[in-house]
Amino acid sequence: MWFLFALLTTLSWGIADLFYKKGSDSKDSLSHLKIGVMVGLVMGIHGTLYMLIKGTTLAPMDLLKYLPVSALYILSMLIGYFGLRYIELSISSPVQNSSGAITAILLYIFFPQPVGWINVFGIIVITSGVIGLAILEKRAQSEVLKLEKAEIDPKYQLSVLAITFPILYALFDALGTFADGIYLDELNLISEDAALLAYEFTWLIIAVVSYIYIRFIKQDRFNVFKQPTRASAAIFETAGQFFYVYAMTDRAIIAAPLIASYSVVSVILSRIFLKEKLSTQHYIFVVIVLIGIALLGIADEL
Repeated sequence: MWFLFALLTTLSWGIADLFYKKGSDSKDSLSHLKIGVMVGLVMGIHGTLYMLIKGTTLAPMDLLKYLPVSALYILSMLIGYFGLRYIELSISSPVQNSSGAITAILLYIFFPQPVGWINVFGIIVITSGVIGLAILEKRAQSEVLKLEKAEIDPKYQLSVLAITFPILYALFDALGTFADGIYLDELNLISEDAALLAYEFTWLIIAVVSYIYIRFIKQDRFNVFKQPTRASAAIFETAGQFFYVYAMTDRAIIAAPLIASYSVVSVILSRIFLKEKLSTQHYIFVVIVLIGIALLGIADEL
């Protein structure tokens, strides 16, 4: 079942990326915090409903136990939201999701385990495709920037600062996913339900603090009921998180790179809805990633 959950996570987060981009505002210095408020609010609502429906509770100790993982994830996501103001989604998403390969390497180094050759080949194929997309986008932007008189939307500007955000995201997300693999798969330090709820309610706390800062300290008239795009991003982010927890409970070393390929969904949707340009080479790398996913699916059935 881990493979199905990983695919659902990939699809959900790929769609969420599209709404994140649409909800970012290069002219609003609080844009990343506003997205975070919506994510935390939706996750808090989901966590509450989840407890009511399943009749479970969250122990304060579980919240603290899972805090290192939650902190790494939330930090990486806020960095990602901030960076979306300055870089195209088709660039930031592939760079960010190189974290899947980093996670797989870390898990293999610290928790060696037998991995079938089909799985290894699938991981290599997926990672190659994701990195290939990132390289293509970087080249495309570099060529555009060589034209001195080229007019580029501020939120699409590529600079050292802009590319730093997705790199930092990749680092913190990889460490978070590595920690998740330890907590949920390798050492079973916490249950799936507890991990999900701890993460969602930590996000809710961040959302409340961020809202107070936006509304009362910065005096910004931010209305959470008038944020359809950001709310949509938050809904798909939360759905992906639900599937993700269960995907990581088994074969985390394989699930992490697969889930990281959600950049492919982001790239395709960005081309369709945001009119970001894709070349033939882009589509080739997209197909390569899909082949890698198919290989992991075949390996899971063997």
